[in-house]
Amino acid sequence: MLSAARVRTAGLLLLAGLAACDDGAPAAAPDIRPVRVMSVDGRAGGELVSLTGTIQAETDVNLAFRIDGRMIERSVNVGDRVTAGQVVARLNRDNEESNLRAARAALAAANARVVETRNNYNRQRQLLASGFATRVRYDEATQQLQSARSTADSAQAQVNIAENRLGYTELVADSNGTVTARGAEPGEVVQPGRMILQIAQDGGRDAVFGVPASVKDRAPENPVIDVFLTTDPTIRATGRVREVSPRADPVTGTFAVRVGLAEPPAGLRLGSTVTGRMRIGGGDGYEIPASALTRIQGNPAVWIVDTATQTVSLRSVEVARFDPAGVVVSGGLVPGDVIVTAGVQALRPGQKVRLLGAAS
Repeated sequence: MLSAARVRTAGLLLLAGLAACDDGAPAAAPDIRPVRVMSVDGRAGGELVSLTGTIQAETDVNLAFRIDGRMIERSVNVGDRVTAGQVVARLNRDNEESNLRAARAALAAANARVVETRNNYNRQRQLLASGFATRVRYDEATQQLQSARSTADSAQAQVNIAENRLGYTELVADSNGTVTARGAEPGEVVQPGRMILQIAQDGGRDAVFGVPASVKDRAPENPVIDVFLTTDPTIRATGRVREVSPRADPVTGTFAVRVGLAEPPAGLRLGSTVTGRMRIGGGDGYEIPASALTRIQGNPAVWIVDTATQTVSLRSVEVARFDPAGVVVSGGLVPGDVIVTAGVQALRPGQKVRLLGAAS
């Protein structure tokens, strides 16, 4: 058996050999962590407000008959296209045709009376000039002629009215557009002014939103609204507020705001559900993703990348508010700072990083 002294000596020699090997081993490579970054710019951060609305025509026109009667025909339905001058509905015209014939008969009688009184007037005028008639008879002939002419004028006016009423039995579209609603069916007796069809005129398109009072009162003057199709955000347009209702809806308490769209794409069809976005209450600050935020000693902070050395350091920031799209920082950042937006929980001060992407 080996003595205890010899065992101790062998152990010391082994430790010395291991130490010599460690002194010659290469140093471990520093841990380089990949991170995503963004560059801070000078955009002011305002609260991003999103509201849901619908696409409507800039002008809706209700077509109605000017007279009463029984509607016997409606040639278009909801969704159909109409053109200016197109007949879209008809009333029964029997009564109006009878009234027109009566008016024309009365006009013919009145014209005959004018011819009769004119001949009598001419005769009395000649007799008066030759001394065979009195002034009284001449004045009577003059009065009768004037009365006959007035009666003929009145009869002509009645003919014009009867012709107009006969024309009113046809309902004609006065502009191009699309039928969006109907108010009566063939066979019904309709009164003057009752909506028969509602036409969304071609031309402008509005995005209509119900806006809460808190948003309406804080909105900037003449803001630009970004409007896009809710089911397909790639179909979008911009617009400006064209009309704000002065009265709140009694049920929802919101105000109807119409946004006139500039050159809306075909995908923004009538009735489509759209989302409108705008910024309100803007101020000095920088909007950063919420994922970029961390903490240092209980206070908000972000990791700043030194682009020269590719290392990171923590910097305290002041948060103005949290928006659905990110965080608005009011202090601690300057334009040009590069901050880490993904991977912040795995970093330590002075750590080298590899940048995966940068966005301004």
